[in-house]
Amino acid sequence: MATFEYNALTSAGRLMKGTIEAGSRPEAGELLKQMQLAVNSIEKAKPERPKTAIGRNEFLLFNQQLASITKAGIPLERGLRELATDVGSKSMRKLIDAIAGELEAGVSIEKAFEKRQKRFPPLYGRILKAGVETGRLSEMLTSLNRHLEMAGRTRRIIFEAMSYPAVILALAAVVITAMFLIIIPQFKPVLEEMISGRLPAITLLFFGITRNVVPFWIVVGFLIAATLFALAILSTFPAGRRFKESVFLQIPVIGRVYHSSVLGRMAEAMAMMIAAGCDMPASLRLSSGATGSEKLILECEALAGQIEQGANILEAGQFCKMIPRLFLYSIQLGTQRNELQDNLYSLGQMYAEQARCGQARLQAVLLPIMLIVVGGFIAMAVLAMFLPMIQVITSLGG
Repeated sequence: MATFEYNALTSAGRLMKGTIEAGSRPEAGELLKQMQLAVNSIEKAKPERPKTAIGRNEFLLFNQQLASITKAGIPLERGLRELATDVGSKSMRKLIDAIAGELEAGVSIEKAFEKRQKRFPPLYGRILKAGVETGRLSEMLTSLNRHLEMAGRTRRIIFEAMSYPAVILALAAVVITAMFLIIIPQFKPVLEEMISGRLPAITLLFFGITRNVVPFWIVVGFLIAATLFALAILSTFPAGRRFKESVFLQIPVIGRVYHSSVLGRMAEAMAMMIAAGCDMPASLRLSSGATGSEKLILECEALAGQIEQGANILEAGQFCKMIPRLFLYSIQLGTQRNELQDNLYSLGQMYAEQARCGQARLQAVLLPIMLIVVGGFIAMAVLAMFLPMIQVITSLGG
């Protein structure tokens, strides 16, 4: 199959440009005629550069604008055309125009976005299709934006909580290294002469460190490089990503924040899938895939398989570790009372609030711990240098 670029007129006389896949140029022309297009020209498309995902901020703006347009009652094809004229990025304008052209030619919205799944977030085409079919497109797009903003806020807070202590630690490392290389060695001959070489153990320890500062940092650099390389290797296959995720979940506070945010994303994605008319097994598979958590994907696949065999979700979820019993019980209760979608949205809000509380705790705990560790180390170094002097003064006073 080859890709052909075409220039054609719609039945309404509107000029349309786009691409189509076919075995040959005549076959492409025949396919376009079946779409009721009057073909002006067909040329074989030039090889495209590898597509990259849309930037997060650019996508959030696009999604918000699309939600506003659909809420105003403008048809999706017309809305996309209007959006294309208002977009600053040339590549984004071309992308939206191509999607609008395919929708006008009769291609389903799900297929139009699936063809560009590397450019858009997971399940975006399915969400749009569900919104169109249920008449709740604006509501679903607004919910998706809220979900993406929460995920972005979580990443930003964790980054800020980690970056400030990291800067403090880096500066402290520079100061301490300079102290060990320049200042402490100056004390050694003086102190040895003062107390005839009988230095305290802590002082001898710090003098020993001064002789190994450079090898120490070489080893640290090697360990950091090895760790980053190992993480990159683990990220290339599912079992490795699950192992990396298991280790991450064991980190105090940070692991809980990650777990809560993942469950919140899954609950909101499930609510959107249920609103789209998906059954429980499909909702579990799709919503877990949208979180990007390999452990959650594996659990939900096994859970969905057992539900398909006739088990209820509480019985099927006995083995679950990532999904709490409360989550499963709330789903079962919502199914029995016909309130599943509301229960899932409530779960999403609850776990989002837990993630926010964890983020606040993370910010409150990390910086003091780093300052205490660095300050304690510097205090020990100062004590090691002055302890011999204190001993000399004490002996003279005696």
